[in-house]
Amino acid sequence: MTLPSKRAILVAHLALLGVALIYGASFLIAKNAMQAAVPPRAFIQFRVTGAAILFWLLSPWSGSNRIYKLPKKDLLRLILCAAFGVTTNQLFFFEGLKITTPVNASIMMVSGPIAVLLVGALLVKERITPPKFIGIALGAVGALWLILSGANWELGSLFQSNVAKGNLFVLINATSYAVYLVIVKPLMSKYNALFVIRWVFTFGIFLVLPFGGPQIPTIDWALWDQPILISVAYVIIGTTFLTYLGNIIALKTLHPATVGAYIYLQPLIASILSLLFADEPWSLNMLGGALCIFAGVYFVSFYGRKIAS
Repeated sequence: MTLPSKRAILVAHLALLGVALIYGASFLIAKNAMQAAVPPRAFIQFRVTGAAILFWLLSPWSGSNRIYKLPKKDLLRLILCAAFGVTTNQLFFFEGLKITTPVNASIMMVSGPIAVLLVGALLVKERITPPKFIGIALGAVGALWLILSGANWELGSLFQSNVAKGNLFVLINATSYAVYLVIVKPLMSKYNALFVIRWVFTFGIFLVLPFGGPQIPTIDWALWDQPILISVAYVIIGTTFLTYLGNIIALKTLHPATVGAYIYLQPLIASILSLLFADEPWSLNMLGGALCIFAGVYFVSFYGRKIAS
């Protein structure tokens, strides 16, 4: 088996860093748009359909594979990837984000890398090594440190009925995306990554339609001012198209657990954005959380691994 080059690994990590930056800003952007003018399931329909169109525009670079020539087991896996990586993942995230807070949503999202390791162990019998456990633990400590210190260490809101329901939805979203990261890996190794993601989103349009379609006629288009349009465009182009593109680039080189570990950067990025745009002061809590996060990414991504020159 050929080990990935240093250049390939660097490109993969830069792609994941870009994904984390985009996601770090998307919590507030998406929530503000839903509160103002866009119902969550309709938002998902726009998101999935828009991203599918963008991926179809990349068809000249997606290889020569044809969907009707795929073995039935690969076709079924594509549909399952759409069900877990697009439909279930996004429906539960947007519905959860609407009724919980960005802080609480971030807490639940921290469970993503843990779910990746557990799903990998269950589905493909991967061995969970001690360094991975250490990395997951450090990252979780750092993320929770940042989130809880930003909330003044008050846990009461986590147990309110709507917030608890929203947190559960976001937890389901994180677990669903973990399943997607594991089951899409064999397809990424076998076919062109753009071909795979194009059909994942194409199938996703029809799987989301029964949920998102009925909300579209209820939209009050008069509320769609310039900030709403920019928010929707950001979610379609940035949070969906560019982030999934970044993840498929990373999955070509890195382990799914490494891809999932970058979720730990999102609370850090959210804290930095708050510092820049909400005049929140820098604190030792932010520094301590950041150090734990980067240490966790190191143990999951780099510790004990060999790469080619």
